[in-house]
Amino acid sequence: MDYRTDQVSMNPNSYPNQGMNTQAVTTTVVNVAPNVTSVRDHFLWSIFNFAFMNFCCLGFVAMVFSVKSRDRKVVGDVEGARHYASTARTLNIVTTVLSVLVLVICFAMLIAGTFRISRTDNHWKNSND
Repeated sequence: MDYRTDQVSMNPNSYPNQGMNTQAVTTTVVNVAPNVTSVRDHFLWSIFNFAFMNFCCLGFVAMVFSVKSRDRKVVGDVEGARHYASTARTLNIVTTVLSVLVLVICFAMLIAGTFRISRTDNHWKNSND
């Protein structure tokens, strides 16, 4: 069995056996980009929490979820990226709140301790005089 090869012109106006009835064909190319919304992965917030406010390693876990969200976004899995970004956002909020709360409590204890030492010192001075 032999296969025959023909040469076909790529011009849409000149087809074989078309004769003199040629019409001008205009084409329009439309590039449609996929409808991908921007997914925030909270990566910078996660790095900040990991470096400065790593309460019980929650900053590290938030950074892991941010990287997973970024990977899903690169692959094109928007729903997976949103899920990981939401988890990273929640972990970042919890880490920030707990770290600030611990800092405020430590600062309040420092101030209370300073007043307590001052009061005790004044009490000892008054009792020795």
